[in-house]
Amino acid sequence: MKLSKGHKLLILGIVLVVIDQVIKVLVKTNMTLGQSFNVLGDWFKIVFVENKGMAFGMAFGGTVGKIILSVFRVVLSAFLIWWVGRLSRREDVPSGVLVGLTLITAGAIGNIVDSLFYGLVFSESTWTDVAFWGGNYAPFLCGKVVDMFYFPLIDTYLPDWMPLVGGKHFTFFDPVFNFADSCVTVGAFYLIIFHWKFFSSLEKK
Repeated sequence: MKLSKGHKLLILGIVLVVIDQVIKVLVKTNMTLGQSFNVLGDWFKIVFVENKGMAFGMAFGGTVGKIILSVFRVVLSAFLIWWVGRLSRREDVPSGVLVGLTLITAGAIGNIVDSLFYGLVFSESTWTDVAFWGGNYAPFLCGKVVDMFYFPLIDTYLPDWMPLVGGKHFTFFDPVFNFADSCVTVGAFYLIIFHWKFFSSLEKK
């Protein structure tokens, strides 16, 4: 049976969300907060951190802000699912546009799962204790997002002779992020670089 374009995109989205969640659960149930190990020397590390807010560890307005952000993510994801489904039924929409939007949607959903459910199903991760299933460290909508990928491509102290910043520690691309963040970022940049003409034509219409 030949799969429709919409079904292929659905499968892609589900696979991406599953990959994201498998990585997060493995990290959360096997590592303590702050624990790390090298994957490719000092260039690529797995570092377990959690954040209460947006992508790349950014925070947003405490508990109330967290709830607002989680609700916004749910609404945005629902809109993206509807929009991708609608575009997939049109013959004039490039496949690349649909794939890029699916990447963004899957990334948003991946982080939503953390926010909605992790507080209900896991114990709290600490600097000394690994989380376990069956805990309840936060209410619905208030779970922390699990991050783990760290690429300190340049991690050094700047020379003393440099004005203002000499002697200070410098790390290129310091944020710790997750697979879902990567999906959103790759999807967005792909659409901006390769399919901006399509969205420009939509705006004109």
